[in-house]
Amino acid sequence: MFEVLTGTGLAASAGLNAYIPLLTMGLLARYTEAIELPSSSTWLANGWTLSILAVLLAIEVVADKVPVVDHLNDVVQTFVRPTAGGLAFGAGSASETVTVSDPGAFFTSNQWVPIVSGVVIALMVHGVKAASRPVVNTATAGFGAPVASTAEDIGSVVMSVLAIVLPVLVLIGLGLFVWAAIWVMRRRNRRKRERLGSVETRHLFG
Repeated sequence: MFEVLTGTGLAASAGLNAYIPLLTMGLLARYTEAIELPSSSTWLANGWTLSILAVLLAIEVVADKVPVVDHLNDVVQTFVRPTAGGLAFGAGSASETVTVSDPGAFFTSNQWVPIVSGVVIALMVHGVKAASRPVVNTATAGFGAPVASTAEDIGSVVMSVLAIVLPVLVLIGLGLFVWAAIWVMRRRNRRKRERLGSVETRHLFG
């Protein structure tokens, strides 16, 4: 059960930022005993891998905080974040952590299951993130982009750490995600109704 929550939390984190969960796992595996990666994922703790992930993270952090650029970044990340989610779920669910001392045999014998699960989870979270950003930018004239992006980065870090150290709290993060998804859908529907109303008014008095 805990390995499922670990993988889910890491994949959800990748949906917000592709590089944070991978970098978190790599750093913790390299410098602490909080997580022991499976043999197939030890490359995450390699120094070169960590350096490359750090550079990519820096680029992502900056690009995601600039209006318009953040939208282009989300388009590119539509392919990157789900891939990272698959890798994160696969590595996380098969790792020994401070909570999981014996990862379930189901994930080690059916390796495609965690990868597909991670891809789907990360893609869902990414979809909500990408859909919410235009709403935030429009409502704040673009000034809300860096605030929203910073909150997402912090959320990704917290979710990654909790997934490894205390995976049961991942359930709280998933609850917040569901709430955010509902909020985004309602805001988008409201904007559509307002645009339709504006068009009808112009036609009526035009």
